[in-house]
Parts: sequence; structure tokens; C-alpha cells
Amino acid sequence: MNFGENADTICALSTANGMGAIAVIRVSGPKALEITSGVFSKDLTGKTSHTAHFGYIKSADGQLIDEVLVTVLQKGKSFTGEATAEIACHGSVYIQQQILQLLLENGCRMADPGEFTMRAYMNGKMDLVQAEAIADLIASRSSMAHSLAMKQMRGGFSRELQQLREQLIQFASLIELELDFSEEDVEFADRTQLNNLVREIISVVARLKESFSTGNAIKNGIPVAIVGAPNVGKSTLLNVLLNEERAIVSDIAGTTRDVIEDEIVLDGISYRFIDTAGLRETEDVVESMGIERSYKKAKEALIVLYLLDERNTNAEATLNELTDFRSNYLNEGQQLIVIVNKRDLLSEAFDFLAEYSPVFISAKERSNLEELLGRLRESVTISGVGEEDVIVTNSRHFDALQKAHSDLLKVLEGLENGITGDFVAMDIRQAIHHLGSITGEISTDDLLGSIFSKFCIGK
Repeated sequence: MNFGENADTICALSTANGMGAIAVIRVSGPKALEITSGVFSKDLTGKTSHTAHFGYIKSADGQLIDEVLVTVLQKGKSFTGEATAEIACHGSVYIQQQILQLLLENGCRMADPGEFTMRAYMNGKMDLVQAEAIADLIASRSSMAHSLAMKQMRGGFSRELQQLREQLIQFASLIELELDFSEEDVEFADRTQLNNLVREIISVVARLKESFSTGNAIKNGIPVAIVGAPNVGKSTLLNVLLNEERAIVSDIAGTTRDVIEDEIVLDGISYRFIDTAGLRETEDVVESMGIERSYKKAKEALIVLYLLDERNTNAEATLNELTDFRSNYLNEGQQLIVIVNKRDLLSEAFDFLAEYSPVFISAKERSNLEELLGRLRESVTISGVGEEDVIVTNSRHFDALQKAHSDLLKVLEGLENGITGDFVAMDIRQAIHHLGSITGEISTDDLLGSIFSKFCIGK
């Protein structure tokens, strides 16, 4: 992908591949309107921006290909910042291919993945956070993920980062100015004020960094592992929650030998359920591999549903089983929900589980599932997602925030230990660099290539 001046005019299908009622082909670049006019029945070069024009597209030999509506977006007023034509044609795959072929023959080239958005970034129409938010918006699978992507696309996170960088740049400049007058022993930067500012910025960066666990869960779905011994009803529960026959259900122990995943949305939040192999001692090599994966998924999940059934009425054995699982396979912050399946049994038989507040259900009979769903909702604390709050959802942003946080702690340590200004300024500059890398104020071709290559073609 070329990150310099964009001399090429590019085109691509911007709607989904395949047949539909309408398809949109986007053309962007210095000759977008000229090339489109060459295949269209009207001259678009002098048309007012944001106007639509009905006409025909014909092949070089005069054959009518389609009646289309072309929207004209003049330079500086389009998504990319370049002159752009958007051709709305009928959704026949043949028509799409014919129009694209005509555009290529007349001087366009096919756009690379994410190249339209990359040009918008290069032309100052958005920063990297907003560009990545577009990809998140397209991929959003729940209302909460959609809401977070919209906030980032509208620049909330970018504005907060910009304020932090400006404060740090101002003080770094004062400290570096002191270095120019080191022989005069002049102090331009008030150390107490700088100390307070750094503490304040560290607090903000820490808050943003810590919000990633929430943001990542909302963006990718909250992982919920369903674990327990063979034949306690894990696959049945998964099928009931998803309302489809997703997993094979059998009375034969060890039927599930690998993890099965699918998701549902509750109250605007996506939950990614993971059915796992039954936990037991086995000589079967394949089943052992599945059980090993079960433990791995349990450690990665934010919520673990531990299923018991009528075989678990032995208080000592069951409590030992749960204690062993919690000690060896649960991490801090994970939520454990104990479920007793096949609730046609008297719940009094499980009074010894009172400390776990178990949920009694019958997956087969679809009984008491609302209580289980209620517990799931209670187990997820989505805090800090108010209208004005900023939540970090991108692992690249999280990594940069971690590095900036580390640099700022070094600045604070330097100030408190009386380290000379040149070393303090160096650490401040490093923090500024990492914060700037998030929005793209500091970027490399490798970074840009990595980000935009993950976009779909036509975006």
C-alpha cells in the first residue's frame, strides 16, 4: 500500500459481495470524476458536491450495461478528502463486474484493503483511533459494541489523548528550555506543579488502561465457559441458551471432545458461550486433549458455569471438587456460577452448597433459565460506559497506554529523586511518543500497513 501522495485513482465495490437489490461502487482519487464521466452518460467534472445524477453506463462498443445513480463528492468534501464518485447500480454480480472492468480500462486501479479509509487518514479527515473505530463499527455485533465504536469514531478518545499530550508537551518544552540556560541555573518549570500534573495524567492513563478489560469484553463478547463432569447436561444447556441444536447431546460419556463456541446478546451485551469436554480421568488420548482445552478455556473465561447433577449429592466429594477447581483453574476477577441441572430432584439435597448460591435448572425441560440469565447479567459489571466516558477497546491502544504509563511513572520517580532535567525530559518525550502513536500523530508505514490491511476492500 502506498502511503505517500496518492496519484492513483482507485475503485472498489463498497457494498457486500454477491447479488443484491443495489450495489455501490466507490471511485476516489484525482481523476475520479473524469474517469467516471468517461463511462457515464453525463459529464460530472463540474457538478456541485453532494449531488446525485441519473444516467447510463455503456461499454466501449456502446452496449448498455445499466441505469445508475452517481453521487458526486468534490475534493475536500468526501470521506477520503479526494474527489469521489459513488455509483449505485443494480446488484447483479455481472453488472458490478462489468462496471469495475470499465473503470479499470479507463485508468482506475483496484483499491487495496482499507485504502479508502487510509486515504481519509492521510488527508487529515480522521485520526487512527477514528479509522480503527470504523472497522469496529462494521464488525459490531451488539448495541454496546456499536455504541463504543460510535463514541470513538466521533473523537471522544482522541480528544482526551490530545489534552494529555498538549499538557506534557508544554512542560517538556519548559524543561528543555532550562537545559539551554543550564549555566545560569534558571528554572522555568515549577517542579511541584509538574509533579502534580504527572500524577494527574498517570491517574487518567491508568483509568483508560484499566477500562480495556471491559472494552475488550464488550467488543469481542464476554467469554462464558460451561464446565463440569461428563453427562451433566453441558451440551444440552448450550443448545437451550442458543435456541438451536449446536452441540451433539448423548448419554454416552465423553461425546464432546473439543470446545464448541457460539454467542447470544443479552441487554445489548454479547456473551460467547463455550461448551467444553467433560472433566474426568481418561485413557483416551483425543478426549484428554479436549479436557486439557476445557481447563484452558475455563482460565480464559470471565464467567464460568460449573454444572452439577444428581450424582453430586455427596457433600464432601462435591465441595472438594469445587474447591479444587477454584484453587487450580480460576483466576482473580473470574465469576463462578454453580448450576445444579435436572432440578426435578429436591433442591434440599444440595443445601451444603449454600455458600455458592447455586442456580437450580432443568436444561432438558428449559426450566428456571430466567434465573440463570439473571445471574449472568449480575455477574457482568459494565461500569464507565456513560455518555461521556471513554472505554478502550483496541489492544494496540492498550499496549501504547501501558508503555506511556510506565514512562510517566519514571518521570514521577525522577522528579521525586531530583534527577536532572535532561533525563526527566527524555521520559516525558517517550510518554508523548506512545500517546501520539495511538492517534497516529506519530506513525510508521509498517504500523499503517498492519492497521489498514485488516479492513475489507471497499472501505
